[in-house]
Amino acid sequence: MRIFWQSFVDESASAPYMERLAKVLNEIAMPGTTVDVFGLSPPDRAFSRLSELRCAVLAIDNAIAAAEAGYDAVVMGHFQDPGLYDMKSAVTIPVIGAGEATMHFAAQLGREIGLVSLDELYRSYHLEQAALYGLGDRVVHVAGMNGEPSDFSEAFAGNLQAKARMLGAFRAAAQPLVDKGADVIVAAGILPALLVGSEHGMTIGPAPVVNAAAVTLFSAEMQVRLARLNGTGICRGQHCNLSPAQAIHDFRDLIANGRKSTLKLTSA
Repeated sequence: MRIFWQSFVDESASAPYMERLAKVLNEIAMPGTTVDVFGLSPPDRAFSRLSELRCAVLAIDNAIAAAEAGYDAVVMGHFQDPGLYDMKSAVTIPVIGAGEATMHFAAQLGREIGLVSLDELYRSYHLEQAALYGLGDRVVHVAGMNGEPSDFSEAFAGNLQAKARMLGAFRAAAQPLVDKGADVIVAAGILPALLVGSEHGMTIGPAPVVNAAAVTLFSAEMQVRLARLNGTGICRGQHCNLSPAQAIHDFRDLIANGRKSTLKLTSA
């Protein structure tokens, strides 16, 4: 089984994280599964909806290429899942969103779900996600670590003091959510998930901490196995119809060659 994992960080600037992520994913994968991790350049930066959209467009184009190259599944390894349904409509292989898969798993562990994201900016995004996934009344607590992806680099490079500092920041963000009633905490991002994943049995008070990276990988393996076993796949009716060949061609042509014409406006 070959899994294409799309990260939203830069492969060079965040090399320690990317190397660590690829190593961990391939260590915990089932025998016979290979996970190939890819980044984006420029990465998701200057956090905003526009940045999320830009990265989503590139990720969808990469997913189409991955399906053509024979991968068995594509992972949207960015917890906000921008363009997830569009990506699902673009390929015939399973597409797994880190946010979607992890939130649904967390809902099996507790009633009130708390998300600890990389940045407080993503609070509205995550609440919108939860509503889209039918979990609006379950995901009721969101906090941000308010850091940069580069903050994790030293921790992933082996600096134990940096790791302890980042774990402390995660716990500090999560504790108020538990105090407010959260009974399961999700590391809402692959960066923080990889951090907490090294802590076996981690809890915040009574609340278990969910490792989104592991949940996402195992979900991808499960979906591929179910597709092979009995053909189970996404609904291709109104929910997520498969895009026609013309739509795929037009999308990829736009990415490769840009606009065919430029909008020309005059000042008032």
